[in-house]
Amino acid sequence: MGNVSYKHFTLGVEEEYMVIDPETRELRSHEQKIVLLGQETLKDKVKAEMHQAVVEVGTDICKNIDEAFEDVASLRGNIAQIAGDLGLWVGASGTHPFSHWENQLITDHIRYNQIVNELQEAARSNLIFGLHVHVGMEDRKMAIHIANTARYFLPHVYALSTNSPFWESRETGYKSFRTKVFDKFPRTGIPDYFESFEAYENYVNLLIKTNCIDNAKKIWWDLRVHPFFNTVEFRICDVPMTIMETMTITALFQAICAKIYKLRNQNLNFMIYQRSLINENKWRAGRYGIDGKLIDFGKEIEVDTKALIYELLDFVDDVLDELGSRHVIEHITKIFEMGTGADRQLKVYRETGSLVSVVDYIHDQFLSV
Repeated sequence: MGNVSYKHFTLGVEEEYMVIDPETRELRSHEQKIVLLGQETLKDKVKAEMHQAVVEVGTDICKNIDEAFEDVASLRGNIAQIAGDLGLWVGASGTHPFSHWENQLITDHIRYNQIVNELQEAARSNLIFGLHVHVGMEDRKMAIHIANTARYFLPHVYALSTNSPFWESRETGYKSFRTKVFDKFPRTGIPDYFESFEAYENYVNLLIKTNCIDNAKKIWWDLRVHPFFNTVEFRICDVPMTIMETMTITALFQAICAKIYKLRNQNLNFMIYQRSLINENKWRAGRYGIDGKLIDFGKEIEVDTKALIYELLDFVDDVLDELGSRHVIEHITKIFEMGTGADRQLKVYRETGSLVSVVDYIHDQFLSV
């Protein structure tokens, strides 16, 4: 079975950045200037978000991890430059350590106005910053198969991305509080298992027919078969602090998809677990990051999160060379040594007692590889 092709596992990476006032270190509206200036050179790779202190970027469709790496590094560099020219800073963290959402302006756009009108306080308080990774699929039937199976691994990768320990000047006790904020939205979290793409379509159509949603983009799960593109979109992760962390997580999601695809080509599959069980691991990953334990549901025991991530690396090992991503995935050992973004934010806070210093650190790390 050495002739499996992984060419269709293209990559698209979307990141949300915070715009920071260099004087106060608070979040600050950039009045869409960063977006407007960015679009002059980067076209539609830069977008406004619901809150005006957020800038969203998205790469082109990239053939492999090295292409995606260059694109993300270039986007971060460009946005940092544009912000700097406007007298602003940017940074990547799942939440801002102390800014209050009540003080932040909402972007005037029909879609955001609709969402705020419907979801009210849940939408207005949703001042969070995520990473979305798209992995290309050969067709939507394969996409739903891969999405069903990949759900199990979401907490493992999420633990590596944890980068939001603070919320409104408080140490939350979570390594990722961003997900707790987002949980207030409907249709979030780990998705259900769908026995076929038709079953998923029927679900979406029922929600549209009954006025729950106007289109499938209002399904905000941690992973979804994209409504319009042939991709599986992974949405569970905090935006990572550094370029290298984003790329490591992107490579891992791609490898998980390729491995499940390879098994399918051999008429094999990984165990499918219930959403309620996977949710137990998601909660642990958000609370403890890589320093806790996750449950190995096959063995029905608790295992150190790092040990389970190493098992995941063994599981995907035989697809890494064909994907050309081994050199990026190997950075996981560095994350284990240095800690996730959350661990490093907490370390700065312990050393300085200052959330302003934490924001400075986030800003300093933005272009780090």
